[in-house]
Amino acid sequence: MSEKAPAIQLRGISKHFGKVAAISDVSFTVNRGEILSVLGENGSGKTTLMNMISGIYFPDSGQISVEGKEVSIRSPKDAFDLNIGMIHQHFKLIDVFSAAENIVLGIADEQYDLKAAKDKIRSTCDKYGFVIEADKKVYQMSVSEKQTVEIVKVLYRGASILILDEPTAVLTPQETRQLFKVLRNMRDDGKTVIIITHKLHEVLELSDRVAVLRKGEYIGTIETSQANESILTEMMVGKKVVLNIERSEPENPEDRLIVENINCLGRDGRRILSEVSFCARSGEILGIAGISGSGQRELLEAIAGLQKVESGKIVYINPQTGGIDNLRDKTPVQIRALGVRLSFVPEDRLGMGLVGSMDIIDNMMLRSYKKGKSVFLQKKEPRNLAQRIINELEVVTPDVKTPVSRLSGGNVQKVLVGREISSSPTVLMAAYPVRGLDINSSYIIYNLLNRQKKNGVAVIFVGEDLDVLIELCDRIMVISSGRISGILDGRTSSKEDIGLLMTKEQRGGAV
Repeated sequence: MSEKAPAIQLRGISKHFGKVAAISDVSFTVNRGEILSVLGENGSGKTTLMNMISGIYFPDSGQISVEGKEVSIRSPKDAFDLNIGMIHQHFKLIDVFSAAENIVLGIADEQYDLKAAKDKIRSTCDKYGFVIEADKKVYQMSVSEKQTVEIVKVLYRGASILILDEPTAVLTPQETRQLFKVLRNMRDDGKTVIIITHKLHEVLELSDRVAVLRKGEYIGTIETSQANESILTEMMVGKKVVLNIERSEPENPEDRLIVENINCLGRDGRRILSEVSFCARSGEILGIAGISGSGQRELLEAIAGLQKVESGKIVYINPQTGGIDNLRDKTPVQIRALGVRLSFVPEDRLGMGLVGSMDIIDNMMLRSYKKGKSVFLQKKEPRNLAQRIINELEVVTPDVKTPVSRLSGGNVQKVLVGREISSSPTVLMAAYPVRGLDINSSYIIYNLLNRQKKNGVAVIFVGEDLDVLIELCDRIMVISSGRISGILDGRTSSKEDIGLLMTKEQRGGAV
């Protein structure tokens, strides 16, 4: 690696947001023709640093050199002119346009010669191993296809340095292997690839070197061949972290939630859930796996009373009384009162889960203000809860009165998940609770879910990382196109088994 010429050199890069130092005096080199992974905890500055290379932010101080020349990158256009392209986790595509139209969008004159553009796109795909349908509309595509369009879009514009933010977050194992194959082909062709990811096993499998940031500072770069998960984690967090998920045997499991043949329609009249049946048991973690958009969210919202159910039963067995309640007859407030709690981590955490302008205490009160015994709001319990969440989940914040909009994305997420887990549920539905969290924070959440399991809670866990689902869950239910394609034993199943069920084609009623 040392013989390779530098593609990007960073010297003394710093960036502040108000009084907060997001990046402090960072200096390192990215070599031409290598795959470099950038690791760090939430709030360590990874995305901020990459945003400065791609022209979204401008550094307060320091120099960036590209191909040996010092440059000033003040906009994404400047980055494109330097052959730098960034593929963001949330895609920047126009749904009603085709793949080809999205790829040429914004390039002068070329959008009017789609035939020539398609020939160029086909040549790029053949060169690196992409599979793409140039005339297919974006709204008809899978997540993997959309990602392919984004990558081809920056290559089409001549990018030789590509930055990918969490590229495997919502891909199946099969799609991930195909992406890695393509990225290696790009590297072998002399392209430089920088990846931001939290999946250490993927870092070790794919990258040539790993650069680590901690609290906005550069810790060091290590050859992947000399690294393992323990070494990388210790570099990230500054201490040894046990990377084992404890999975105890369920104790006296009892049926707590029985779902029978439920069907749901979307706003456009299409069926989004079809004949879904399963059982969640106390003292057990039931995992749900599936390609993004397969119906996971709608299923949990149907149980929580937030999604209309056209037919079928959702039966809750009360552990205190032994009574049976049909949740379809109840409002979301009544369902929560029974102890059935939904902790959903949306893409827009502040839009759906928390109020950004409110402090951490007030966001705790959003779940408890109705319990007050007078017209005056009682803040003692919410304050104690906020402080407990900060301590247990290691939320990085000046104090409990800090507006959550000032926290990093990962810390916002800890507040959101901590609030729901602390509510003493009997059924806890945790959807994507570690989405975007660093490895240390993720293991804190896994331990909290296991604690709920030991307390006799029926835990339903929707996750994106199949390795975690296999390690954490007692059973894994796979959903594909709104149908249950299989339920596996977490102790004996493999990623390949789950991946095949995730892409299994269903007959009749499939979306």
